[in-house]
Amino acid sequence: MRSEDGESSIATTSCLLLSILYFLAPILFFSLCPLCLCGELKIMITIVDCGINNLRSAQKAFEHLGFATHVTRQPEEVAAAQKIVLPGVGAFGAAMKSLRDAGLIEPIVDGITAGKPFLGICLAMQLLFDWSEELGLHAGLGVVSGKVTKLPETPGLKIPHMGWSALHFPRSTKLFANVTPGSMVYFVHSYHATPDEPEVVAATCCHGLEFVAAVERDNLMAVQFHPEKSSVVGMQILDNFARL
Repeated sequence: MRSEDGESSIATTSCLLLSILYFLAPILFFSLCPLCLCGELKIMITIVDCGINNLRSAQKAFEHLGFATHVTRQPEEVAAAQKIVLPGVGAFGAAMKSLRDAGLIEPIVDGITAGKPFLGICLAMQLLFDWSEELGLHAGLGVVSGKVTKLPETPGLKIPHMGWSALHFPRSTKLFANVTPGSMVYFVHSYHATPDEPEVVAATCCHGLEFVAAVERDNLMAVQFHPEKSSVVGMQILDNFARL
């Protein structure tokens, strides 16, 4: 009789454990895998909130492509990121102050130095440089050697440069794979970056002069335009970055 009671108790315990595992397995799986589609692990893309950027459009674009995103302003979360995206709008000095006040400069620069894929968008491309003359002289992140100056006044052209313009590629790059030369993307800016090292230039555009529209150096990539607002071409660029 005792043997039957023992076997019944073991069976009950086993059923209880199986039930617990049944309910916990999906939770454990998705906590370890941010997004898994068709058996393929998708690395989380961390989008940095510097306080003056338009985050939602970039986030929606990556999610539309099927990639998991996480928006944060916490330095420790940026430090732990696998891939970093920094969108930016507004003035150079205000953006740098916001990053500094939030303690985000160190984890961003450390992430780039460590080889993590990094994408800067619009103003964020300018922030990578040594300094900018926008509304005074302001120091940048200094990750790319060079300066940021105002677009020249040109008869018949408006500043800010706003609208669709064609890209030209001086070399092949990972960011612009499968993007045709002459493809149109959307710009909104009054200042442009000039790198000291021409080899980092990934794309150029013309508006009163030929200016740098994108840079790429190993894991570091940045664009002056808004890929999230640039239709099919922009989605291809974001997809190229997300798949690195």
